Amino acid sequence: MLRISTHVSIPDDEIDITAIRAQGAGGQNVNKVSSAIHLRFDIHNSTLPDFYKTRLLKLSDSRISKDGVIVIKAQRFRTQDKNREDALNRLAELIYSVTKVHKKRVATKPTRASKERRLKSKAKRSNVKSMRGRVYD
Repeated sequence: MLRISTHVSIPDDEIDITAIRAQGAGGQNVNKVSSAIHLRFDIHNSTLPDFYKTRLLKLSDSRISKDGVIVIKAQRFRTQDKNREDALNRLAELIYSVTKVHKKRVATKPTRASKERRLKSKAKRSNVKSMRGRVYD
């Protein structure tokens, strides 16, 4: 049972975890041991509340496929147990992140003083560059 918040949790049978061989350096042992974890979680067929499902499907995250399946590959650690824990934590973090409501950005205009400072610095830079030219008598 993966706990997302006090009221929301995901049963273990909805999370598909498979062990795969990790990529990268590791010597002879890397070819024998399947220490990386491949986690798959189907959003549509889960028991998550609809609020979570719609928010997750709206995310533009590369870990979420077009079919609504979250795919997480964990190979940060050397042991399978730590990688499994890492993958589950990342899944919980991703699902919990959609509960946060972000403030809408209010567009602002630059102040008059900031416009003047910008123009003054541009004029100064222009003068510096013009002084680099050839000197004529």
